[in-house]
Amino acid sequence: MDKKGYTLIEILVGLTIVALIFAIGYVNFRDFSRRQALVGYARTIKGDLRVAQESALAGKKPADIFCDPPSVLNSYYFNVVSASNYQITASCSGGNVIVKDVTLPSDVAISISTNPVLFKILGEGTNVPSATPTTITLTQAGTGNTRVITITSGGEIK
Repeated sequence: MDKKGYTLIEILVGLTIVALIFAIGYVNFRDFSRRQALVGYARTIKGDLRVAQESALAGKKPADIFCDPPSVLNSYYFNVVSASNYQITASCSGGNVIVKDVTLPSDVAISISTNPVLFKILGEGTNVPSATPTTITLTQAGTGNTRVITITSGGEIK
């Protein structure tokens, strides 16, 4: 009698090949998604830096008792508080107002070469030295992936 079909060995070999392909694809996808998450955090920080810079350029005071008239807006700060936390603060003559407080995920660390970064009002520049731009480095634990954000003395954010 001639029966058609697959043997147990052929099925096991086929399943092993499929499992190996799935495992390799899963590892690559996981690394890709981690890299993309780090890129997303870098974009968020760049956006926050630009908001602080634009608010300072426009002289936009936050709605707070420390900045209400007759108080004057002096500047906006981007301050790295810890390896996983940064703040955007408005400095008014009446006191400082935290505009935004961000805590990064536990697997991402932030470091900065000049802390805090000061955006002066009405286009007066920053506190970044002209010889060496300030760098903000995001490092992802476990993977070693890094992203660097650069701020020049003229306020350009790259």
